Amino acid sequence: MFTTAIILPYIDPIALNIGFINIHWYGLSYLSGIILGWLYLKSKFVSSCIGDSKSILLSLSDLIPWIVFGILLGGRVGYVLIYNPIYFIENPIEIFKVWNGGMSFHGGLIGIIIAIYFFSKKNSKSFLSFMDLIAISAPIGIFFGRLSNFINTELIGTYSDLPWSVIYPNDSVSRHPSQIYEALLEGLILFLILAYLSKRNKILHNKGMASAIFLIIYGTFRIFLELFRLPDQQIGYILANKLTMGMIISVPMILVGLILYKKIKKDE
Repeated sequence: MFTTAIILPYIDPIALNIGFINIHWYGLSYLSGIILGWLYLKSKFVSSCIGDSKSILLSLSDLIPWIVFGILLGGRVGYVLIYNPIYFIENPIEIFKVWNGGMSFHGGLIGIIIAIYFFSKKNSKSFLSFMDLIAISAPIGIFFGRLSNFINTELIGTYSDLPWSVIYPNDSVSRHPSQIYEALLEGLILFLILAYLSKRNKILHNKGMASAIFLIIYGTFRIFLELFRLPDQQIGYILANKLTMGMIISVPMILVGLILYKKIKKDE
């Protein structure tokens, strides 16, 4: 049967092999997101938007290890507990094989929040100021993370006959390239929105505002994009072949963002 779908070639999830060390695309995506996010926050653009909180920028290098730990621990624990607890109870050694995929964004977000809270408390810095900086740079990491999902053919999309639909290796059905949708909306578009608001509306001057906007927009984008993405096989749809776990756990993000936004506007 004729199809206009793009037939994707197989791409090895191992990007580089150096002796007995395998470097996975997944690891490279995290590394790229952290390095580029750090460079962005150190840039003149962010410095010009942040006002008189220069001491926060000076502490970023010390914060990076805390962020990495929060992402890895929170992301993995979140995935294990939310998406596949039975499997990991039966196969506990698999919990440590993060290179095989299986990271929860929402778990990673909670891990970052906890890490920043303890870092800011330890160093007597503003928790919300750090959160705002991470909020405006996080879409960079999300962008690369979704690209690695695409390369690894995980989190695949639902059926589609659109011209840009794709057929993954070892699959015969044309699907939405849901990971690319997420890379564009949750990554690129969200990044541009926050950059614009940081420059034009000076949201970094109001502690917590960038964080609130990030939570609201990301949560909204995620709920919308779940419509084009197959739910995890072990969970499936939760209600009426539409509601997914990703939608459910994105709702609290939006609510927290709205509450924080309302509080900031009230205190202005």
